[in-house]
Amino acid sequence: MFAVPVVLRANPGLLAYYRLVLGFSQKEFYTSSNGLSQFKSMEERSLLSTRAEPLLQSLCMELAKAASFLCRAIGYQQVTLELLDDLSLLTLGPQFRGGANVRRGTDAISQVFRVIQAIVSPYLMEATETRLRLRNAPGREVIIQFASDPDIVIQESRSDGRDQLIVAIEIKGGRDFSNIHNRVGEAEKSHQKARRRGFTECWTVVNVNAIDLAIAKNESPSTDQFFLLSELLDPVSPGHAEFRTRLIHLTSIPDNPTSRPAKKQSRKRGGK
Repeated sequence: MFAVPVVLRANPGLLAYYRLVLGFSQKEFYTSSNGLSQFKSMEERSLLSTRAEPLLQSLCMELAKAASFLCRAIGYQQVTLELLDDLSLLTLGPQFRGGANVRRGTDAISQVFRVIQAIVSPYLMEATETRLRLRNAPGREVIIQFASDPDIVIQESRSDGRDQLIVAIEIKGGRDFSNIHNRVGEAEKSHQKARRRGFTECWTVVNVNAIDLAIAKNESPSTDQFFLLSELLDPVSPGHAEFRTRLIHLTSIPDNPTSRPAKKQSRKRGGK
């Protein structure tokens, strides 16, 4: 129940167990604001860094305070090995779900990036998994790349050495309808920062088809255009066509007819 330095020095990875028993998620536990971010390597790599080692005793004291509070709330007579197992499992489920959400969000960003790459492919000079470099019609270089906040940025290199910030794209890959408006609010915060940096256009991509776009626009007034991920992945959808048109216009690349998706053509039956 109580973490002690000698145990955590012998097995730093056990910090994850104490965190789970006390009911803390990784997100709220390992933050720079509470000074615990430097202990994250103990859980992730079972490594106690030289910087964190002198602070281990203070960490155990704080964990002991939290454990004492938990014991008093539950009742000391009720604390058993089985209860501790149950407490750790209660937090483990949300942790796995949070990890799955992160992976889903990362996958959505990669999907949007590949859609962009397919549209601009005739003009690419260089392409990696996270960065595209192309030359537009006026002869200037355009860079499209992953970023931390927002998720994808598009900028144009200018002759004076200053980049023209064109588009900031926030991508919310979660499929949970009940949480979509929280994610739109997160996109708004990111877009406000992007506006202050100088981006002229802000887009938000969501993975919930049933979203009310009128409400979403009120929740994120900084978003110039909302797109559905499902439509971006469908080359013949109206959403994909709108995304393509805006991307071509803002990056100033020629509208190459050969890069457009083929339209389905109906055949007339011959014969008598």
